[in-house]
Amino acid sequence: MFRLVRGTGHILDVLDVLHRDQLALRIHDGAFSAMDLTARRPRTGELLSTVKFMMQTLAAAGELQLDLQRELTYDGLRAAETKGAKGGRRPAVAATQTADVRTAYLEGRSIAALARDYRVSRGAIRTAVADLLPEHTASEEDAPAPELPITLDMPGKIAEYLRLTELEPAERAALDQEVTVRRGQGYTLRVTAVPAVHRQLLTRCQPLDGGQGLPAVPAQRKARREYENRVSALTS
Repeated sequence: MFRLVRGTGHILDVLDVLHRDQLALRIHDGAFSAMDLTARRPRTGELLSTVKFMMQTLAAAGELQLDLQRELTYDGLRAAETKGAKGGRRPAVAATQTADVRTAYLEGRSIAALARDYRVSRGAIRTAVADLLPEHTASEEDAPAPELPITLDMPGKIAEYLRLTELEPAERAALDQEVTVRRGQGYTLRVTAVPAVHRQLLTRCQPLDGGQGLPAVPAQRKARREYENRVSALTS
């Protein structure tokens, strides 16, 4: 699509390029649907007068729309200035005032009061005292360290049950990236995930102990207990 706001000459130049490259430009729908904007006279190769008239009309309408938008914007700014408001971003705390702002904040002045005193936004004050805010201290000093992925062996019977269970994306991703390890007649899946995902998977296979309409199968119950012991060791 073309924005017809920069003068008719530019639009006609585009149509000339399309004609040179043997490309057609047609209106898809609306009152002028199926109209070919690159249609030309067979003998002279000139653009059809109806197409040229439409391009000139649309370009003029686009220029008028821009002019009206500019006028409305200027009128709004002038009206705001008469009421004492100023356009643009509110100023930040000056470098020469930052130390005073921080001292006043430590002495108990509120962010709202400092914003009024220095004629800036509350966000500017918060930026100036960011490292002094309570949430900053809590987030950097008291936040727990992120969990690291841990690899556990999951019995094959547990994996077979979980594959038929509705899982969260993180749980499903952990199962999809497992490594199969053969052991005798059965097999084990080596699953790598953060401890929280291992605990969620353990909870998912709780019905294997019996209940919720499912009979307890000794082999499945034994497999779940083995996996439970491995997951429990993560928090011990």
